[in-house]
Amino acid sequence: MSEKTKKNIDEVVIENGAKIENEGMNVEIANNLTISEDVIGIIAGIAAAEVEGVSGMTLGLVDGINQILGSNKKYSKGVKIELNGNNVVIDLFVIVRYGVRIPDVAFSIQNSVKTQVETMTGLNVESVNINVQGVTFDKVVKKNEDEE
Repeated sequence: MSEKTKKNIDEVVIENGAKIENEGMNVEIANNLTISEDVIGIIAGIAAAEVEGVSGMTLGLVDGINQILGSNKKYSKGVKIELNGNNVVIDLFVIVRYGVRIPDVAFSIQNSVKTQVETMTGLNVESVNINVQGVTFDKVVKKNEDEE
């Protein structure tokens, strides 16, 4: 049995070569490829932000505290990743624009994020959970009487 397939205190190795370090921050896809949890979060965040109807992403109070402390997680803002071997569970906290049909936007986000993460990382996305945190309104621009 090779050293890679033995269970150690520092790491747990899965049958197909994937491993998770105890920190929960990285997943090893192949023998020499490790993908950070932050990278998965960035991929998911960008894929979700590109969906029509998404105004922004936020984690609420936690996000505000991170901004005060200087955390620079712009693209993974509003994304929570849970790794379990080669499987990933993604929680997204989004703000949608007023007037869009929320179930349609949520379904589009789920498809986009799942496709992008699986394509770019090779991981299996078990679920993409959408949490709508708010609705934004487009600002109405008032026209002057002279412009009409």
